[in-house]
Amino acid sequence: MDVNDFDYELPEELIAQKPSDKRDECRLLVMHRDTDKIEHKHFYDVLDYLNEGDCLVLNDSKVLPARIFGVKKDTGANIEFLLSKRVDGDRWETLVRPGRRLKPGDEVVFGDGKLVATIEDFGDEGTRIISFKYDGIFMEVLEEIGSMPLPPYIERAATDEDKDRYQNVYAVNEGSAACPTAGLHWTPELLEKAKAKGVKLAFVTLHVGIGTFRPVKVDKVEDHKMHFEEYTVSKEAADIINSTRKAGGRIICVGTTATRTLESATDENGTLHAGSGSTGIFIYPGYKYKMVDCLITNFHLPKSTLIMLVSALYDREKVLAAYKEAVNERYKFFSYGDACLII
Repeated sequence: MDVNDFDYELPEELIAQKPSDKRDECRLLVMHRDTDKIEHKHFYDVLDYLNEGDCLVLNDSKVLPARIFGVKKDTGANIEFLLSKRVDGDRWETLVRPGRRLKPGDEVVFGDGKLVATIEDFGDEGTRIISFKYDGIFMEVLEEIGSMPLPPYIERAATDEDKDRYQNVYAVNEGSAACPTAGLHWTPELLEKAKAKGVKLAFVTLHVGIGTFRPVKVDKVEDHKMHFEEYTVSKEAADIINSTRKAGGRIICVGTTATRTLESATDENGTLHAGSGSTGIFIYPGYKYKMVDCLITNFHLPKSTLIMLVSALYDREKVLAAYKEAVNERYKFFSYGDACLII
């Protein structure tokens, strides 16, 4: 498969630069796999498509204020860090800019000395392995000096509002360098209405790394290598999801990260196993889903691994046709944009 098969035209003004006024009032494009019908709704209408006995699977990873700005200790040069993932303890894999200035042994000071980083080694794909020194609790220091790691296509600085809006209302497990944005449209009230309708909720965790922003640089889809991300499926979540499947209910994933978690932890017999692991699963057309029936997701970048994942669940040409209709209908795209339901 050619990566260009997953390309589409997107006017720049349709890339959402800020969230909708209210989480659940964004637009919702509904794709019906059985009839190929497309509907134009609002996100609060999603309840009309959920049935008693279905299970919503949500990624409860919490986004870190992972972008921090400091100065190189010996020269005073401005340095930007984007924390990717914790290696162990106070050691992190980090994207640094400008990278050419930072070599093992260099120190960077943040927040007037509240946080000091030492470069330990070179990591993969231009990252650095760094260790932090600080007083107090690391996450509290990070909360004070850090800003939300908005994607590069949002062409503005992060604000205090983003600390709330670039975070899912059910996020509890800190560790992501980017938000699992399909969940941004849910409100506590909407989740309660889903439960009142008899829909089960199951929470899994996959910490999103900076690799989610990396473009596909090969020509052939099969040549692309995915980045690895850490996930956890609790026994409670596995039991809820397996029992739903056994009873004939549908497994409806909120987002591609929840999807990748389930497909990584499900065996060939269709049973989801509890536990933790690291996944680099790459889902593209030809892949046979083992657990996921339906998907709630945002609109994804052209030629991205995420639009390939969506195309594996439905049909590449029909997905691209739906995207073209969304462009014509002036939907907003990407992280702060509108949503899709593939049912």
